[in-house]
Amino acid sequence: MFDNNIHISKSYSEAEKVVLYNGNCLNLLDQIPDKKIQLIVTSPPYNIGKEYEKKLKLENYLLQQERVIRECERVLSDNGSICWQVGNYVDNGYIIPLDTVLYPIFSDLGLLLRNRIIWHFEHGLHCSNRFSGRYETIMWFTRKTKNYVFNLDPIRVPQKYPGKKYFKGPKAGQYSCNPLGKNPGDVWDIPNVKSNHVEKTEHPCQFPVGLIERLVLSMSNQDDWVLDPFLGTGTSIVAAIRHDRRGAGAETENKYITISKTRIQEAIAGTLKVRPMNKPKYDPKIAGNKLTKAPWGHYEESNLKQPMLLEERGEYKIENS
Repeated sequence: MFDNNIHISKSYSEAEKVVLYNGNCLNLLDQIPDKKIQLIVTSPPYNIGKEYEKKLKLENYLLQQERVIRECERVLSDNGSICWQVGNYVDNGYIIPLDTVLYPIFSDLGLLLRNRIIWHFEHGLHCSNRFSGRYETIMWFTRKTKNYVFNLDPIRVPQKYPGKKYFKGPKAGQYSCNPLGKNPGDVWDIPNVKSNHVEKTEHPCQFPVGLIERLVLSMSNQDDWVLDPFLGTGTSIVAAIRHDRRGAGAETENKYITISKTRIQEAIAGTLKVRPMNKPKYDPKIAGNKLTKAPWGHYEESNLKQPMLLEERGEYKIENS
């Protein structure tokens, strides 16, 4: 799987395996001929004022995104996919879901939305005047074709009831589940990269490798090109390398280029530590974590006032008919 002879190029060439471009993604895209990229997967800046972005008015941000998306559509292969992962634009305490305002750009280019994937995670900022945000969305687009690449078998997840059988009909008594597993669906419960995550770098909004691996395996084949216009710390290229694809990406921040190069080199050597794609989420109670025990005891013994259901207060009863 891992080829130590892979060279990290600074510019695009069809002969290369890995391209790490230090600069604006539009300059990298300009180097790529039409319809050469099988999978474009990225998480662009959300325009919320992170250290690596300059906050713009929303209309200017959308114009900036449109320029990049148009170039991505140009380089996308006839059976390729674009996966645009975004969260919310936050302004004075209210939110605008970026997928809703970016969708028309893709649609106007003739691209079809195949799935709106919900990526759910449990760690992030805690809000006090609204519910804490714990999901982001991945918009998956293809061209208007039935021949787009989609490989389900490599990304199947364990069946909930693998021993289930047909109970009637011509298949009665046979197992009803696919032995390779089930379709993961469009809600993905994958931990985000925070604190003690094995993949953590100094980037504040880092992709988990397992998230991108699921897209790479399902939407591309070996030796295909995977492109990330907003590369960050190199996760998309890492996921491509780990599964014998070619990877290209652009990043403007020098410190993230340095981190990307190190991670890509470790991925090439097969030494990069990653969280396995289908590893079950950590359950603190099952693991016996002592922090799951409340120090204040039972709710009824504390000063916390918990709302009670009507039937618990004796104000409503269900009678058997």
